[in-house]
Amino acid sequence: MSPITRDRQLTQVAGGNRSPSSKAVTDDGSVEMEEGTRLLDSYDDGDDNSGSIEEGMRRIQVTVTGMTCAACSNSVEGALKSINGVFRASVALLQNRADVVFDPTLVKDEDIKIAIEDAGFEAEILPEHYNAGTKPRGTLVGQFTIGGMTCAACVNSVEGILRNLPGVKKAVVALATSLGEVEYDPTVISKDDIVNAIEDAGFEASLVQSSEQDKIILGVDGVFNELDLQFLEGTISSLKGVRQFRFDRTSGELEVLFDPEVVSSRSLADGIEGGSKGKFKLHVMNPYARMTTKDVEETSNMFQLFTSSLFLSIPVFLIRVVCPHIPLLDAFLLWKCGPFLMGDWLKWALVSVVQFVVGKRFYIAAGRALRNGSTNMDVLVALGTSASYFYSVGALLYGAVTGFWSPTYFETSAMLITFVLLGKYLECLAKGKTSDAIKKLVELAPATALLVVKDKGGNIIGEREIGALLIQPGDALKVLPGAKLPADGVVVWGSSYVNESLVTGESEPVLKEVDSPVIGGTINLHGALHIKATKVGSEAVLSQIISLVETAQMSKAPIQKFADFVASVFVPTVVTLALLTLLGWYVGGVVGAYPEQWLPENGVGANNGVLIKGGDALERAQKVKYVIFDKTGTLTQGKAKVTTAKVFSGMDRGEFLTLVASAEASSEHPLAKAIVEYARHFHFFDENSLTEDAQNSNKGSTAWLLDVVEFSAIPGRGIHCFIDGKRVLVGNRKLLTESGVSIPTQVENFVVDLEESARTGILAAYDDYVIGVLGVADPLKREAAVVVEGLVKMGVRPVIVTGDNWRTAQAVAREVGIQDVRAEVMPAGKADVVRSFQKDGSIVAMVGDGINDSPALAAADVGMAIGAGTDIAIEAADYVLMRNNLEDVITAIDLSRKTFSRIRLNYVFAMAYNVIAIPIAAGVFFPSLGIKLPPWAAGACMALSSVSVVCSSLLLRRYKKPRLTTILKITVE
Repeated sequence: MSPITRDRQLTQVAGGNRSPSSKAVTDDGSVEMEEGTRLLDSYDDGDDNSGSIEEGMRRIQVTVTGMTCAACSNSVEGALKSINGVFRASVALLQNRADVVFDPTLVKDEDIKIAIEDAGFEAEILPEHYNAGTKPRGTLVGQFTIGGMTCAACVNSVEGILRNLPGVKKAVVALATSLGEVEYDPTVISKDDIVNAIEDAGFEASLVQSSEQDKIILGVDGVFNELDLQFLEGTISSLKGVRQFRFDRTSGELEVLFDPEVVSSRSLADGIEGGSKGKFKLHVMNPYARMTTKDVEETSNMFQLFTSSLFLSIPVFLIRVVCPHIPLLDAFLLWKCGPFLMGDWLKWALVSVVQFVVGKRFYIAAGRALRNGSTNMDVLVALGTSASYFYSVGALLYGAVTGFWSPTYFETSAMLITFVLLGKYLECLAKGKTSDAIKKLVELAPATALLVVKDKGGNIIGEREIGALLIQPGDALKVLPGAKLPADGVVVWGSSYVNESLVTGESEPVLKEVDSPVIGGTINLHGALHIKATKVGSEAVLSQIISLVETAQMSKAPIQKFADFVASVFVPTVVTLALLTLLGWYVGGVVGAYPEQWLPENGVGANNGVLIKGGDALERAQKVKYVIFDKTGTLTQGKAKVTTAKVFSGMDRGEFLTLVASAEASSEHPLAKAIVEYARHFHFFDENSLTEDAQNSNKGSTAWLLDVVEFSAIPGRGIHCFIDGKRVLVGNRKLLTESGVSIPTQVENFVVDLEESARTGILAAYDDYVIGVLGVADPLKREAAVVVEGLVKMGVRPVIVTGDNWRTAQAVAREVGIQDVRAEVMPAGKADVVRSFQKDGSIVAMVGDGINDSPALAAADVGMAIGAGTDIAIEAADYVLMRNNLEDVITAIDLSRKTFSRIRLNYVFAMAYNVIAIPIAAGVFFPSLGIKLPPWAAGACMALSSVSVVCSSLLLRRYKKPRLTTILKITVE
């Protein structure tokens, strides 16, 4: 590698300064530019709203108390954004904090506090040191490929080395993927220091990616000679915001460290291409694609070693077993050529190539382990093969000198190396299977995207193809029919059907229109779309899924940690026994196992729609006794619909619906949206002929709604506001009674009837009198009842928990067959319900989808988040059910049971050879019974223990999840 490194002083650039050829992002996400500006210059120069603060703006953070759900955070955010002069506002529900950027000439700090309090919440502005524009640099998480690890002892050695480095906070190494994840302080230790430490220990290492937001790796085409290299260097050096860079001529990779406050990754790439006048073509390097290439190379290399060893070992085996029975060949082998027989010469020559050319890697790895003061399986292989090889050479030389010939064991060495290489090759295949889920996910993402460019008047003046990894939030992107969506976002123009099955598992194409959310990696089937990118990079759905799979692969279940401990004790024990055998008897083979294969393959779950975030959760899931289901959005479809509207006043039906819809229009709650939609249908269409096309044509119409003032959402109750100077209340019984509004008997009876039929009654009061009730139903998922019955058959007890009233909860429970019901539970109380079932030591699983479920998901022994749920719920869970299908709850539990059955079987395979063969190989039974284990048999046992475990683990790939038709046949084991 011939790197070029240039350190440059950080150039401060005042925020907000723009050149005459400035551009802006319009509401639909397109890039506006002045006439005559080149398309190459039409990209955002680092205007990342989440990072920098515009010139003249002020940023503060406010603690907000009283938020309990997404509707609360949306209310606070809406109140802040409605203030004239507030440039940007975001609310973090779990942190109870709001981040506000505003113009201090128009807004005062106190105005922000008052706005939050008027929305019904308490607010406190944090001190100035919390609101610093530049955050101190904290720890980084780096991912490294580590080559040369062969067993659990190697993993323990590398982890120990990394954890002892100054500045390293945490280090985890996974043998199955040859990856290490290191959390470190960049002010104390650099990524190069980490790589050097791993290499000094005798392993290969390279950085895959890190959590740094100020680094990009680009592939550069067009560098052919030294002049090109100097031109590239000059081009990069002229760009503002570049801290340092390094170019590898061998791979063509350019690594650039830059200041994201000054320059964005896309403008950096455009600057290099533009500065070179098109001479250099750049593309962002995908770290996962680089990893895939290394995996393929390792598998290919191991296959070549195995076939070479097999090709050379077969003649040795034939010379020993087959040729003595063929007179002509036997005579040739017994022909004395110099001091040795021809057969001895041939075996010595063939096995020498196997031992020192093909088997060189075992000596290198063994030497590496011994230098680090540890022993591993390579030490055992090197000892066993060397013992048989050098004993055989010694026997030949001794016979040539003295005339006393002893049997040789060349075939033992060749057989052992061949079988071990077979095991290694199978391990590489297993490693490739483990990475299949990530590879498939990476392949979903398109390589390029079409950026839509508009002028000041909003007219489209062109399109530009850019790398998909250079997309920024707010970009307007064009998606052609048949193309993959390049990013998560919302549709701003056009309509089409999108195939989301590769991400969600749902086979039916989904209609996407204006304001519809889209997921990057899904396929646009018919019409062209313009979308506005909202989530890119690590925030995108695909990236989060990949991150979950990686987390699962990097984690270790307690049973695997036990396996690592066994490996650390096992190897020294076998070496000691071998030395004792040398002293008392003769050198035989040694036996071993490959405990690293005890780690189950996480890719099995991912391929079946279940992402497992940790080995601990996998182990706990097999012992689950209770499964607690959230009701709304988990057991039900989460698509509330108004089924009944009854007026209890002199108003006509239209007036009643207009009044209630006007009050609910400012709310983000799903029930509120259902009520507004129902009222819109009533006003614009005949109720008996509602169609989706009709709905969508008037979706944005709000002229029919009444003016609302002093709107406020009350968590767990409903909303209140004023219309025409009179108070309007829409919500449950508690809202009305706590507001001093009495509920007539006939209204109460009607609400009770709704609740007993599994519908929620929404009461409306105007001027402190009840005027009507709406019945809202949320249909059950079609598989809910059969999944509940299947869990009971598996010996698992299902429970339902909801914030809804008791009658509705019990009605839903009856429909699905659940006996245990916990109703009228506030969001924070769901975690208490989980803990109540854990008191007797039972393992409890929680299945949920919303932000309000996240505390319970975190409190449960096994948290399962529905994949269509919120990011926070998914983050808090241990399992993610990607297909939004409750059948995967059974799949998760069944897979964990099957996996641990396989692990126990692997223990039997690994230990049986050792327990039986080691005493025989050491000659324990020879004095009394005359039983001994020939070296070739000992070598075969050692190799077969590895092959057996690996093959057993690979059989888990054949796992098929239970089908609906067979779920009910599952019984408690």
